[in-house]
Amino acid sequence: MKLLRYFTKSEWAIWLFSFAAILSVYLLFGGEWLVCGASFLGVTSILLNAKGNPLGQLLMVIFSIAYGVISFGFGYYGEVLTYLGMTAPMAVLALIAWLRHPYKGNRSEVAVNRIKKGEMVFAFLLSAAVAVLFYFPLKNFNTVHLIPSTLSVFTSFLAVWLTFRRSEWFSLAYAANDVVLIVLWSLASAQELSYLSVTVCFCMFFISDCYGFFSWRRMRRRQGSA
Repeated sequence: MKLLRYFTKSEWAIWLFSFAAILSVYLLFGGEWLVCGASFLGVTSILLNAKGNPLGQLLMVIFSIAYGVISFGFGYYGEVLTYLGMTAPMAVLALIAWLRHPYKGNRSEVAVNRIKKGEMVFAFLLSAAVAVLFYFPLKNFNTVHLIPSTLSVFTSFLAVWLTFRRSEWFSLAYAANDVVLIVLWSLASAQELSYLSVTVCFCMFFISDCYGFFSWRRMRRRQGSA
């Protein structure tokens, strides 16, 4: 009962809708069980992150590993490098940062950090530099859909940096990354229908990440007035 009360009705609705959509596509069009399991894990991670719960970062580490394996199977080497070489390690750092900055000693809620405009500009420039750095090895590896894959590196790095810095804007950065990944996996689904479950997965991620942004906005106001 305590677990049921932890999530709001809206959060349960998002989770159940995502679960039903992902499972339906998996049963109708097939695919790997790893995709289905990773999708459920990812949605759960995002909703925990929306509440500022460090457990969400731990689940993101596991999801990143699974997603890296899935991406390797289609030749999206940019996603492999991004999630295994960047998102997973940064999620570990974010986990540590969130645990070190609990809100009033509550380990299940991180204290929201208000970063300045200068740091936001720095985060954009650093993300762009990382994307350019990744572009050339991805090109050498003959990465499928090179430009969207490089754009995914940019949005992913921006998202993990803002997550590490405990900024409310990390969810919007992840939502932007979701849009890129929806495009990437839609292209993959056009060639192999079993990848449609991955496309639906990121559609659900987009909904959850947008919710996460508004959830953190409420958290910031509540923490600021507490």
